[in-house]
Amino acid sequence: MKSFPGQIPIFPLSGVIYFPQTNLPLNIFEQRYLDMINDTIRKDKLMGMVQSKSNGDEIYDVGCLGKISDFQKSNDGRIFINLTGITRFKVIKEIKNFKLYREFKVDYEKFSLDLKPSPEEIDTETLMKKSKLFFKKNGLLINWLKFNKLDLLQKINTLAMIAPVTNEEKQKLLETISLEEKVKTLEDIMNFYLHEVYFNNQTIQ
Repeated sequence: MKSFPGQIPIFPLSGVIYFPQTNLPLNIFEQRYLDMINDTIRKDKLMGMVQSKSNGDEIYDVGCLGKISDFQKSNDGRIFINLTGITRFKVIKEIKNFKLYREFKVDYEKFSLDLKPSPEEIDTETLMKKSKLFFKKNGLLINWLKFNKLDLLQKINTLAMIAPVTNEEKQKLLETISLEEKVKTLEDIMNFYLHEVYFNNQTIQ
């Protein structure tokens, strides 16, 4: 497995679930995160994204390592970056520092499949049909022609990232180990919402 840093700066953000091989644009304006981005750019351009919990400073145990692939500064001091997902990690513990931002010790071993080629034998036909229906019912327009040009892992991770489901459901998708498991979990989540919509639209006599 490729070597990644065991200690990384982490950006905790509520409601943002970030997956490998996806892109996340960020508008940075808080001083602590401006410091973090500037330090990261000077070092190795690697940083982690983790969803924060609703209660205080707690974060979820699993996040995603990303590399800054685009960096622009505005005249008013903000920084615009694009973060390209590499691999997921498990948070081990927070490292005390004298910086404004937080750093954590992390481990990547559990998610080594993120760095391997996508398996070709996974059947995603049912998931794709459900996805088109699910997104349409939620009023979300997807460029499916462009979407179909992505490789299998990018397709599944993109669907998981942009699906209009709860933060807890997205976190569950993030924590699934294999792509097969992620496909099944996505199908189960969409089935729940589609059946719920169908039930709510039924006429009761």
